Amino acid sequence: MNTMRYFDYQNVGEHYCLHEQNGALPNVAASQVLVQVEAFGLNRADVLQGQGKYPAPPGHSTIPGLEVAGCVVTCAEDVDKGLIGKRVCCIVSGGGYAEYVSVDARHLIFLPEEAQLDAAAGLAEVFLTSYQCLFDLSALQAGQRVLIHAGASGVGLAAIQLAKLSGATVAVTASSADKLAACGENGADILINYRQQDFVEVLKQQQFFPNIIIDVVGGDYTPRNLQVLALDGHIIQLAMLGGRYVTQLDMGLMLMKRAKLQGSTLRNRSDDYKAALVSGFVARFGTALSNGGLNPNIMRVMDISAVNDAHALLQTNQTVGKLVVRW
Repeated sequence: MNTMRYFDYQNVGEHYCLHEQNGALPNVAASQVLVQVEAFGLNRADVLQGQGKYPAPPGHSTIPGLEVAGCVVTCAEDVDKGLIGKRVCCIVSGGGYAEYVSVDARHLIFLPEEAQLDAAAGLAEVFLTSYQCLFDLSALQAGQRVLIHAGASGVGLAAIQLAKLSGATVAVTASSADKLAACGENGADILINYRQQDFVEVLKQQQFFPNIIIDVVGGDYTPRNLQVLALDGHIIQLAMLGGRYVTQLDMGLMLMKRAKLQGSTLRNRSDDYKAALVSGFVARFGTALSNGGLNPNIMRVMDISAVNDAHALLQTNQTVGKLVVRW
């Protein structure tokens, strides 16, 4: 078989839709394997790509999809053939909404035989992003404090787990009691409903000054984050749901706190960087991964025929954890 099914965008823009197409199997270049995809995870980046706001990096597949789970079926000549048949999950820079995707062999996360591939399809992107924020960029230490905005998102729930496994205390913000309950079930210590409470006031009252803040909001959250940030603290900006421009940022306070504000994306990082990230994550949390100690928090697994419904659900902002689509 030399062809595969995949889903790509039609009518790119605010009212995009996904349409099934047929095309050639992806090439398997040096150092790569071909994965037969059983399921893929949805991410907000997929929505942004459909809206024309987040194109694939140059040279990578324009088919959407940043994470998959499945089985290795083919290897490049320079890759160990013993990988064929292995059950894996992984991040990809594009191409995840397809029956087959080519992946750098170093980016594979190997799964135990009993692992559910549906659940594993929602694991790689959120845990690698969280690991990157907490350890690769911030060097989280036991006893430190972490504030996670959008705590009930896939990344938020993953970050709670990694932080707690590392001995940190965690505060989160979310928009509803149900979302905060999910955060608490994953280990969060301080739960803040941002629709009813000012997180700055709550954290100041509790003398909770985070060493690390993971933020997807931006906008007016940025100066407020700075108000509660600990000395030498680190704000990691992953998105800008609250707006791309920041006003009234107190640079004097930023200097006084010796604060670091850093933007980060994972998709356009180099293959070597991603390989090192995967290796570091597995070395530190591989045991928790293999024994079920890490929960990807799959909210719903949907059939491929409902992929547009899955996108619509994601855009409601009512999801808790991850949505996965199964072929």
